[in-house]
Amino acid sequence: MRYGTVVPLVTARALSSREFTYELPDGAGKGAVVSVPFGRSRARGVVVEVVDAPPAGVKPLPVERVVHELPAPLIDLALWVAEYYGSTPARALELVAPVRRARRKEQGPPAERQSLEGEAEPESLSEAQELALARVTAALDEGGGHFLLYGPTGSGKTEVYLQAAAAALERGLGTIVLVPEIALAPQTVGRFRARFGDSVAILHSGLSEAERRDERHRIAGGEARVVVGARSAIFAPMERVGLICIDEEHDASYKQESDPRYDARTVAAKRAALEGAVALYGSATPRPESWAALERIELPQRLGGKLPPVKIVDLRREAGYPLSAPLLAELGAIAENGGKAILLLNRRGIAPALHCRACGATFRCPDCDVALVLHRDGSLRCHHCGHAEPAPEECPVCRSVELARIGAGTQRLERELAARVPELELIRLDADTAGNPEELAAALRRFRDTDRAVLLGTQMVAKGHHFAGVALAAVVDADAGLGLPDLRAEERTFQLVTQLAGRSGRDAPGRVLVQTFQPDARPLELAARHDVPRFLADELERRRELGYPPFRHLVRVLVTGPAEAPALQLLEELRAGLEGTGDLLGPAPLFRLRGRHRAQLVAKTDEPRRLAARAAQLLAAAAPAMRRAGLTAVVDVDPQSV
Repeated sequence: MRYGTVVPLVTARALSSREFTYELPDGAGKGAVVSVPFGRSRARGVVVEVVDAPPAGVKPLPVERVVHELPAPLIDLALWVAEYYGSTPARALELVAPVRRARRKEQGPPAERQSLEGEAEPESLSEAQELALARVTAALDEGGGHFLLYGPTGSGKTEVYLQAAAAALERGLGTIVLVPEIALAPQTVGRFRARFGDSVAILHSGLSEAERRDERHRIAGGEARVVVGARSAIFAPMERVGLICIDEEHDASYKQESDPRYDARTVAAKRAALEGAVALYGSATPRPESWAALERIELPQRLGGKLPPVKIVDLRREAGYPLSAPLLAELGAIAENGGKAILLLNRRGIAPALHCRACGATFRCPDCDVALVLHRDGSLRCHHCGHAEPAPEECPVCRSVELARIGAGTQRLERELAARVPELELIRLDADTAGNPEELAAALRRFRDTDRAVLLGTQMVAKGHHFAGVALAAVVDADAGLGLPDLRAEERTFQLVTQLAGRSGRDAPGRVLVQTFQPDARPLELAARHDVPRFLADELERRRELGYPPFRHLVRVLVTGPAEAPALQLLEELRAGLEGTGDLLGPAPLFRLRGRHRAQLVAKTDEPRRLAARAAQLLAAAAPAMRRAGLTAVVDVDPQSV
């Protein structure tokens, strides 16, 4: 008789962290997804271990049936995710054996599978690409490795991924390719489909249940040996993974913001280690963590040309905002001679705030401690909770009609462009215009097919696009993210400006303009010189002095509740229980969100799993008191924002 330790895939946290023993049928082993009797009903579960005998005094019930099988390394991966990120085994195992549930935030277009023969023209490689490919294929034969593929936009990183995937296939090994957001990387998906045809599967949470099931079946059955997808694709049920490519590895979208709060980049490294595979992280603007930790493979030059020159426009000396005289001149040249422009303004709406000149009142969300954003339809909206109300004609505090619009958003930029350069077709890309993948794809097609066009929008316009004929890339307000109280504020600003600059001049000379009120800011100066190594060297030195990643880990405990005082009190008690596990910062209140007060405690530690486990124990002990006070708490290991 054989027995198995089974984790039932149930949502109740008290049960989802427990294991149960069942009698296994012949052939079932570690990784079997099974249907089991559970209380008065039945549940799906995963066999995580095969044992010779049940625990003393336990009479196991038999497994009812085996639903399907998962690769054993995936089980080890899920259990590691549960431990590292302070989740439960059941919730982590749902990542590898997903159950029906509402779609999460990660989105993309439908799979649109079709039978393709694939190309006969891998592309010829430059000398640097040849060396990169040789290093990766050698690692495939040596049992794996972890590498950073660094090179400017247009240096040929995707072709290295493609030919490395072909080398893995020749060795009977599969490939997983991660992109930050499927909907924003259609060219990457298209190139893999064109090269490898119907052996490519697409995985992301924007698929229907039937599409996801079909793709997972093709992967598990060996029909699809290349998987392209967003962060959840790292859990693809593929046997014998040889290569994992993490494209645009700097992108924060790889961090899951709901339990389990995993980082797909970290999980990719763990899966590669478990499978003896190669993990290849690619970016033109790598994270400091990757720059410091990984063996570097460099593609030093853009193929077919140089990076475009960058001009800093000092808005303190310009009368026009959001359109300075230099920017209008560049747009006028495009209107006259043809071409395309991409304009980045990382704020939606007409104006980020509406302000009374008489009494100084600012219109704020009643449920969040943030200003309401004015939109073109005359509404004031909260971009955090969705609250909306009509914009008033007078101040409700002092009855003054002197209401000032502060700053600019994408809607105002669109309106001013229409007035100043009417010859250009305007295509706005933000959460208001691209609310679903179909709208996003349609907007990108219009920009691709139209001459004398401007693609304007939020950070969406800087991600992963490779359009011909882009003569100008411009950052309308580069200061938008610099003032945020976040350890990664300068890093994100540098990445955004550098990535946008890379959209220009791929097939002809291009120009880049960066408008700013802080022309001497270090991230902007270095982005203007395309000096990634210098920025990362400076950033790593700063983080070393402050004890931030990659030199230490961060663990964040966030508590929310109907009042601020109980949340802060809970964190004070938690801090006392965590003394000795790391350097503790806080507790500190945060801005209110969706009617809930928030506070956080941040720890710098060398032992994130130990600290997260201790925090989870303390919170479990405090659960009854938390329920009475209406408090909720989450533990976030390696958070992306603090």
